[in-house]
Amino acid sequence: MAKKNERLGFSTRSIHAGQPPDPMTGAVNVPIYATSTYVQEEIGKNKGYEYARVSNPTRTALEENLAALEGGIGAKVFASGMAAINAICTLLKAGDHVVCGDNLYGGVPRLFNQVLTGFGLEFTYVDTADARNVEKAVRKNTRMVYVETPTNPLMALSDIAAVSRVCRKKKIELVVDNTFMSPYFQQPLALGADMVVHSTTKFLNGHSDGLGGVVVCTKPQQAEKLAFVQKAAGAILSPFECWLVLRGVKTLAVRMEQHDHNGRIVAEFLASHSKVKKVFYPGLIDHPQYDLACSQMSGFGSMITFETGSLANANKMLKRVRICSLGESLGGVETLISHPATMTHAALGEKGRRKIGITDGLVRISVGIEDVEDILADLEQALAVI
Repeated sequence: MAKKNERLGFSTRSIHAGQPPDPMTGAVNVPIYATSTYVQEEIGKNKGYEYARVSNPTRTALEENLAALEGGIGAKVFASGMAAINAICTLLKAGDHVVCGDNLYGGVPRLFNQVLTGFGLEFTYVDTADARNVEKAVRKNTRMVYVETPTNPLMALSDIAAVSRVCRKKKIELVVDNTFMSPYFQQPLALGADMVVHSTTKFLNGHSDGLGGVVVCTKPQQAEKLAFVQKAAGAILSPFECWLVLRGVKTLAVRMEQHDHNGRIVAEFLASHSKVKKVFYPGLIDHPQYDLACSQMSGFGSMITFETGSLANANKMLKRVRICSLGESLGGVETLISHPATMTHAALGEKGRRKIGITDGLVRISVGIEDVEDILADLEQALAVI
């Protein structure tokens, strides 16, 4: 399906890819096929659907749509972003080694270190901002490199093209978590990645009302294996939540433009604020990888992290926000603000957080699409108590 839509613009693909009018009614939106099974005409003869764990028309539409947006040959959706990452790791076997970024969403090393090592997988964490670190970490049994770019929450970038060249040379696969940028602002497959993963919960859905994950593939065998994992393990995305993501993706382009517009303004505001010690945002010219951000991303997005100086300062500020909602997650139309040390990265422990630079004073903000003046006023009054 992605190939058929290559000539269409991004917004057109967002709205139409995988979503022809319903053949029975002409409905412009894909129906929610709320069924667990499908009637078969006779033994061994069906209309392409047998059982809902294996496939569902609403899910098919979403998978075709997301593959088209990322430029992949196919996509498979799962019940959460973590389920999608876990599914990728089922493509490996005991004794295989994975090189990972050292600053990932906290749930990822929790899965890798506390679950998957028990099944014989090995993981090494390096600063993937320098592709040479990746190459040095590769072993004879390395089968995959896994990176987030930008990272959560320190907004460090990996040069996707440079890391992909290392992977090609070593004959290993590169997986990129593209959640923060969405396919609208970053296209990892075009830069050489082999698979892209998203938490669809975030910007793709965009409305903070559904969990999900997706893996977009570049090779038929990847998609075939992941389809088998869907069938065998069953961590699938429900028809209703598939429909929610399809609904969200239709406005992805306009939402991301507004997120980016607001994000740049808020980042500049925070960078100039006397109570803020440091701002992590790739759209600021003093970000150490600003040039890379300009070259591999078409926007800077709305994810910003900043240093308040202490846990006490962070707590005072976060108790005062009103427009900004204190809570985990990101990518919704509303501005969400969080405390990485006690929320997204609590599982790393104090030593683990300190090792990668996550302090108790760090605050992460997912800038929404509200009137930016209201967001700034809320941050100003909250920062005033520090």
